Amino acid sequence: MISEINIEEALTSDLSVIDVRSPAEFEHGHIPGAASIPLFSNEERAHVGTVYKQQSKEAATELGYEYVIPKLESFIADSFKVSPTGKVVVHCWRGGMRSRSFAQHLSENGFTDVKLIIGGYKAYRNYVLDTLATPVQLKVLGGYTGSGKTHILNELKKLGKQVIDLEGLANHKGSAFGGIGQLEQPTIEQFENNLHEELSKLDLSKPIWVEDESHNIGRANIPMQFFEQMRSAKLLFIDIPTEERAKHLVTEYANCNSQELAESIQRIAKRLGGLSVKNAIEELENKNFFEVAKISLHYYDKSYLKGMSKRKTEDVIRIPLPSTNHYENALQIENR
Repeated sequence: MISEINIEEALTSDLSVIDVRSPAEFEHGHIPGAASIPLFSNEERAHVGTVYKQQSKEAATELGYEYVIPKLESFIADSFKVSPTGKVVVHCWRGGMRSRSFAQHLSENGFTDVKLIIGGYKAYRNYVLDTLATPVQLKVLGGYTGSGKTHILNELKKLGKQVIDLEGLANHKGSAFGGIGQLEQPTIEQFENNLHEELSKLDLSKPIWVEDESHNIGRANIPMQFFEQMRSAKLLFIDIPTEERAKHLVTEYANCNSQELAESIQRIAKRLGGLSVKNAIEELENKNFFEVAKISLHYYDKSYLKGMSKRKTEDVIRIPLPSTNHYENALQIENR
């Protein structure tokens, strides 16, 4: 049996989701947790689209059937792997021919409950962007580079606080060194989808802790609706001595590839200055990571201060802390 379901119902149901769009469409952005069973490969979809434009809808449909018919058995087998119960949600871009034909095929071959998302993935994206504009209570944790803010957020989560790790979602730590040792970053669209997914797990009537970030985290952009809320929230700025932060950076990066570290230094060469770059590279070659960290912090501290100066003074709460003991620091700020 085939029925329709709106996007909000689909996201709150416990049914598995199958995305029948092409692999490229799926990679660009998809519902978190959805399974990709593409009706067409990237090349096949492009070919069908060309025939549609240059010839006719009928010719494109006929070509589509030629591509799809050899895959029909695999569609059923793959779909049962996703949902052994025979109950599933299916969608394409706009809830059109691709998802409807796929759903019909499942319904005729053992699936007892097949639901189509009204409006498809496009409806999901509209829902995501609308939800990201919803006002939330944010507690923004700030501090100079090397303060261990992500670790503090992890400790706050253990203490029962609601936390969203933006850098974790972006697979990037936010600085020129932030991509070292990380997985490939999601697309901007997928980052938004993942952020929405995290928000959907939380109680939006209660405070949510996030780290102070610039609009860009590597290649990922924080959605402007959410970023503006971060900027208007009070900033809890932890002020930790440079020496302590340099030690922390050594523990974070000393085991990383030296060539990647050198490339990261070169990426901020213009802002760091020629002499500082030369000194940092020499210290790196001598494996004096502590000095490399101190040189880098000189630039990052100035940069962070510049960004913080755009906030109203009364919106910044300074919290001096003696070290980067993440657990103790979490206890110091959890009830601020």
